[in-house]
Amino acid sequence: MKGGRLLSRRALGFFLFLLTMPCWGKILFSGLDLAEDDRLLFQARSSGGGAETQNALFCVQLPNRSVSLLSTFPEKMELVEGGKTLLVYNAFGSQRIPVSGGLPQGFPGFSAFAGISGGRVENTAASPDGRWLLYVEPTSHAKGNLILLDGLSGRKITVSAGVERPARYFPALWGDDSRGILYAKKGQLYFFTVGTQTTPPDERFRIIGEGAVNSVYWGSGGSFYYLRGSTVYRIRSGELFARTLYTGFLSVGETAGSIPFDFDPNFDRFWIAPDGQSMLLCKGGRNLFYYPLGIKEDTPTDFASLPYIIAPRSGAQLGVLWSDDGIATVLIGIPTGGNPENEVLAYRLNTAGIAGGIDRTFETLESPPSFRVMLSPDGRKAIFWGKSGLHLYDYRSWKLLTRIVSEPVYSCLWTKNDELIVGGEERIESVRLSGNTPSERKLLCLASVSRYGFEDNPSAAGPSGGEGSAAPFRRILAYSGDTWYITNGETPWTEYRLPSVRESSIVSSRYRVYLENSGGTFENIPMVRNITSVGTFFLFEPGRPPGRTIPAAANPSRISPLEEDYAFTYGSRGGREIALCFDLYDDASGLSTVLDTLNRYGIRATFFINGEFIRRHPQSARDLAGSGQETASMFFAPLDLSDSRYRIDKDFVTRGLARNEDEYFKATGRELSLLWHPPFYALSKEITAAAATAGYRTIGRDVDSRDWIRTSDAKRLGIDQLTAADMIDYIVNAAEGGSIIPIRLGILEGSRADYLFNSLEVLLDALLREGYEPVPVSTMLGRNR
Repeated sequence: MKGGRLLSRRALGFFLFLLTMPCWGKILFSGLDLAEDDRLLFQARSSGGGAETQNALFCVQLPNRSVSLLSTFPEKMELVEGGKTLLVYNAFGSQRIPVSGGLPQGFPGFSAFAGISGGRVENTAASPDGRWLLYVEPTSHAKGNLILLDGLSGRKITVSAGVERPARYFPALWGDDSRGILYAKKGQLYFFTVGTQTTPPDERFRIIGEGAVNSVYWGSGGSFYYLRGSTVYRIRSGELFARTLYTGFLSVGETAGSIPFDFDPNFDRFWIAPDGQSMLLCKGGRNLFYYPLGIKEDTPTDFASLPYIIAPRSGAQLGVLWSDDGIATVLIGIPTGGNPENEVLAYRLNTAGIAGGIDRTFETLESPPSFRVMLSPDGRKAIFWGKSGLHLYDYRSWKLLTRIVSEPVYSCLWTKNDELIVGGEERIESVRLSGNTPSERKLLCLASVSRYGFEDNPSAAGPSGGEGSAAPFRRILAYSGDTWYITNGETPWTEYRLPSVRESSIVSSRYRVYLENSGGTFENIPMVRNITSVGTFFLFEPGRPPGRTIPAAANPSRISPLEEDYAFTYGSRGGREIALCFDLYDDASGLSTVLDTLNRYGIRATFFINGEFIRRHPQSARDLAGSGQETASMFFAPLDLSDSRYRIDKDFVTRGLARNEDEYFKATGRELSLLWHPPFYALSKEITAAAATAGYRTIGRDVDSRDWIRTSDAKRLGIDQLTAADMIDYIVNAAEGGSIIPIRLGILEGSRADYLFNSLEVLLDALLREGYEPVPVSTMLGRNR
């Protein structure tokens, strides 16, 4: 870089905060346009990292580095403040927009956007009244402090330290009255009351019990449900704090019901009916059951006769709609290769009267156009949105009423029974319905622009020029869809029929701007030259999030490389490629969600599969074969080849590999790649030599994920059983260029509080932030020949 790196203290603190956020992808800046009053317009494009490709238009006041976001992509949306304010989440962070329309604004003390960094949206959680924002402030690759931010004053309260960073679910839930928070940490659930205190009471006096965020469900009237073991508890939040003083010897809450098996929050979920009289429970992500609540323990119950669904193994998404009149609809999203939308299965159950003994079963419905759906406030209509547009359904009859929008829609909300907020590629707009037909559309904010610039003729209206500047003020013009819009940088965008755009410029009386190529997260960086003084600075500086660095010698996840060159244990140390290897031994749990996550991130990995798994789960093998991921061998059965009970010779190894090839072809019609590793990585020179005669290259590892350690293993071997967050920290600090990182899928026979593969998004974010590029093992191997 040229000259000094000059940033004001205000801007430095602001951008350091941005750089602690986890959303990292590829960022490309373009379209620099500098006005006479030193306002700089530019666009940032974010792609990859698990998020939709999206653009954002920015305006920066160069003298004081104040940043304004002029467009916001509606990847996720939420209504707060009784429907008065719209929260928008995207690769550039969290922004607020009045539902009457306006430019994006941030919370006081929180950035209007979470960093010029792109990538997956790491969730925040706004209180229903819109005043408070919960987020996780990183302290390591996988953990952080749970922060409560007051949207009125900007005051921050640290609710808890060492909370796991969000993966698919945010680790905390708000109550409907915005007075209470439930949050999870290290396999325990806690409660926090939102008040005026600056220091929360000791967590020992706020504990609810064992579980994760999936163990609780907020109901109506300030109560929530807590499922531990096989018991469902109903807890009044107003009484909770006093009761937690006695959690050690007194169960929290009253018993609301029971289920015939133990609940595992790693893989199970539940939903409570609006009337609180029954529940739907999904066991293992596949088996979904209906259960009435209020049954006493000594009351005989024929659970087997109650309604249930067995979902396909390949289902990666599961959602439930439950209207106030008792109509429950279960949606199951199934990945379909390269299609932008998953196939969706739908099942219907009318729960009214079931508790009274009426025999009912789930009815199979016609597949809806998308998995993303929302019921109207009165429960009579449903909207489905996705790449194919926005569809309006009659919820009770399950009939399509109309297709409101034919272009892609990324998020949608009901504000009233006849009014929607629609987030499309180009605009966020309010749509009013007359019957089933759109009757009025109103622009709330631009989602993206294709052209922009300052107006050619200076305007007398609007804010004054820059600091100490007598330069004329020019309003900002932007073209989105087929319409021009205008703003002075503070007022909402409005249509403009006769635009006259000034020719873009990169020079003012004080500054010159240009783009300089960069590496890593930023493909290029806007540079600013102060031509009235000395110094050139970059507008945004890539940074690294704070984290605990573990020296190589002290990190037990780093494995010393084999002295003999008989296995490929790592690739080139000079590059930034790494390989993620997923091992499938005897259980398919986690496979569908892992494939879905890799597909969203656009990442190819290597899966090692054995014949016993293929025979038990042929459909899962077919799902894997059609996923586009690399599939390699792990022998014909999960045998420990270092076990002295087996006589391991060349014939045993080659026949075992050939048998696995045949099993895979029989199930999928495809061939395995000629890569393998012995089960449990039991490497030896003799085994590797035998495999080589069959044309196989043996793959090792140089990082131990430590996700194979069960509770019994930890006690027997005298080693720690790490949480998923601890494993991620160890893995990222142990990784180097060329590292091979194994991740085991499936439920272990011994107990574990959590599983690494359920936090895959957090691991991918951490590796991408460190500048690593995940590739299949074969790619890494080919570049080392």
